[in-house]
Amino acid sequence: MKKPQSTISRRNFLKTAAAATVIASPLLIPRHVLGDAAQPGANDTVKVALIGLGGRCTWLYSPDIKPVAGLKVVAISDLMQPRIDSFMKRYNGDFKPEQGYTDFRKMIEKEKPDAVMAETATHQRAWVSAIAMQMGCHLYIEKPMVLTISEGRYLVNAARKYNRVTQVGTQQRSLPLCKWACQQVQNGAIGKVKVVQAPNFVGPNIWKNQAGQPYPEGMNDEVWDRWTNQAVLRPYHSQLYRNWSNWRDYDAGGLCFGVSGWGTHSYDQVNMVLGMNDTGPVEILLEEPCTIQDSGKFVTRKPTDDDYDPEYKAEDDTGSAYFRMAKVKGPRAKMKMWFANGVELRLNLDGDRGPGLGCIVTGEKGKIEINRHKLSSNPKELTAKIPEEFKNKRSESVYHVENWIDCIKTGKKCTADIEYGQRSTTLCELVNIVRATAPVGEKIGWDPVKERFTNNDKGNEMLTRPRRKGYELPELS
Repeated sequence: MKKPQSTISRRNFLKTAAAATVIASPLLIPRHVLGDAAQPGANDTVKVALIGLGGRCTWLYSPDIKPVAGLKVVAISDLMQPRIDSFMKRYNGDFKPEQGYTDFRKMIEKEKPDAVMAETATHQRAWVSAIAMQMGCHLYIEKPMVLTISEGRYLVNAARKYNRVTQVGTQQRSLPLCKWACQQVQNGAIGKVKVVQAPNFVGPNIWKNQAGQPYPEGMNDEVWDRWTNQAVLRPYHSQLYRNWSNWRDYDAGGLCFGVSGWGTHSYDQVNMVLGMNDTGPVEILLEEPCTIQDSGKFVTRKPTDDDYDPEYKAEDDTGSAYFRMAKVKGPRAKMKMWFANGVELRLNLDGDRGPGLGCIVTGEKGKIEINRHKLSSNPKELTAKIPEEFKNKRSESVYHVENWIDCIKTGKKCTADIEYGQRSTTLCELVNIVRATAPVGEKIGWDPVKERFTNNDKGNEMLTRPRRKGYELPELS
């Protein structure tokens, strides 16, 4: 039996990761001339490779990726060989041993996929995605798609430079029910929008240095270096490796009620319903000091008329799961934001009431709550008659992956294009940055065109981060 591809050496890895060498190295020569990926025809199968075989990818693969017509997964990649082995064993017969790679660049070079799905840890995604797009691949990137606002703008520029079709993993955009609700608001069903409410999500924690632990099976110095990617190289610790989304150096708060965990979905729903997909707020206010608080989300929570149905049993059962989650703790503070059209966004809802994955939109004539699999309204007549074609009948991720594949074939823009992902991710980052740098009660200006604060120098310093040598983002050439 042929062994799956092994990792490259530390020396060669650092060489090929450097910006200039990313283009010049034989390992990274793209299969197409840089700038235009081949576009499959309407009847062609889109060859897809998976990068990162953790919990999210495993959750998506069988129920949400495999069923999509016109898509074929041709290879898989993960830094950890045991994960590759486990994935292949779990989906016995789907892959041959030689289709598993510990280096995604070797996988792209040999398998020549049309597209990749970047299911890595957040702090790795920009680097992996940039190289994959350079090598000729269209991109599906999980949310939050990046670690900093400047990283996100770089990826948007890369996608445009290389003419890649991009889809960010904010699946609600592809749900028929959410699309219909947004249409109602934008068509004036509740009159002029005045206020939008969304949850006051928990932010990330700060890692305190601890003594290292022994590596698990499949891990060594080289693999740990590659896993750490742009972040500071610390001694291995299972809490970093397995719970990376808890810590600021690796994510913006990926807990179940965290800023970049569920917050990316909720804030993306805000942008979608307001039609603010390619812009952002102009003013931000921190209403209270940022302190360690619990989310107010309890297992004893009872739904109200404004909640979605806890008995809903979708294939991707996010609805009822929300009510089963215990409260979480972390840095938290109520905030407000204002858009240029005067709409006020209040980030004030606790986890034990209101939407967890959506928002409440209030206008002159009433309000609508959009929450993935159910709508509520006041007056109730606003959402009483939903057209059959706008009812959710499948998992949100199936709709979402289908849209991506269709757009690869047609060249159209995806429902969650990378620019839209940049804007929803930016809202998450603005929450964390303003909580960390702004005085309570003082309005902070934000320029959504320049993507900079107008009166917060400390905040502007947090728009980017130094990257560790060997993991710089490649030049867009």
